[in-house]
Amino acid sequence: MADGARTFDIIIIGAGPAGLAAALYAGRNRENAVLVEAKAPGGQLLNTELVEDYPGIKSILGVDLAAAMVDQALSFGTEMVPADVTRIRAGTDGMKTVETTDGTVRAPAVIITAGGNPRKLGIPGEAEFAGRGVSYCAICDGAFFRDMPLAVIGGGDAAVEEGVFLTRYASRVTIIHRRDQFRAQGILIEEAKGNAKVDFIMDTVVESIRGNEKVKSLSLRNVKTGEASTLNVSGAFIFVGFVPNTGLVDLHIDHDKAGYYITDPLTMMTSVPGIFAAGDVRSQLTRQISTAVGDATTATIAAATWVKEWHRNRQDTAVELADDMVSGGV
Repeated sequence: MADGARTFDIIIIGAGPAGLAAALYAGRNRENAVLVEAKAPGGQLLNTELVEDYPGIKSILGVDLAAAMVDQALSFGTEMVPADVTRIRAGTDGMKTVETTDGTVRAPAVIITAGGNPRKLGIPGEAEFAGRGVSYCAICDGAFFRDMPLAVIGGGDAAVEEGVFLTRYASRVTIIHRRDQFRAQGILIEEAKGNAKVDFIMDTVVESIRGNEKVKSLSLRNVKTGEASTLNVSGAFIFVGFVPNTGLVDLHIDHDKAGYYITDPLTMMTSVPGIFAAGDVRSQLTRQISTAVGDATTATIAAATWVKEWHRNRQDTAVELADDMVSGGV
């Protein structure tokens, strides 16, 4: 990207399913749009082995779905720039300035689809053993633990689904959840319970991760009885949610207590006019591929309408200024 700021109508930040859907709809609507993403496009799809809950597709590899989404999105003309976004600013003229590691881009509308990063437990040993037995991606690291006992920490879809995936490599997988009920979909729970290599420890939290050069055990505590115990494992896979990437904007945007952007349900616009949010950065009940794509579709159509109004207002202002200059004898 050139050093001088380039101007677009819509800037899309993040190339997960939401960002790719936004790029698709922006391209089909013939918007002058750019998609900014530093990593390989696909987002969390690249860390998902099989996708079985996307309507119309019974089963597909996550990487294959990501590749298909990228190909389709870019085929309609949306430009993609490989860069990190460092800051987003809003000007008094309604234009948004997005600073990246490859230059600056400007547009009246920005759609933030930047997803999030794995939430940490924040317990002793987690940081020390990261990459040495502590992981946040089963598909990335599962093969390193052939015939070893593993623990999965969490109770949502990701924890249960990835726990079953890890049985391909592990001698046993123990899923540890702090509550007595899972938050995961019923079909995923049934699959896990039907797998002879999966064990469950409920009502329990992990208080520390122990080892020497690599993970050797977890220190556990039952939240109801207070009983302490030790679980010997060679790896701990942590799936306790995500922290949204909402720290890029250089001004306040309304958010919930977890940091997710609050948006207008009809347009996906945030509290800052012209800034929209879709996918995992948005406050909502579920975070699925289908909801990310739906969010992005709405956000892009709304952003296109916003851009048209912005251009119209600028033209009206220019006409009024010209009229004033003529009437004033300038």
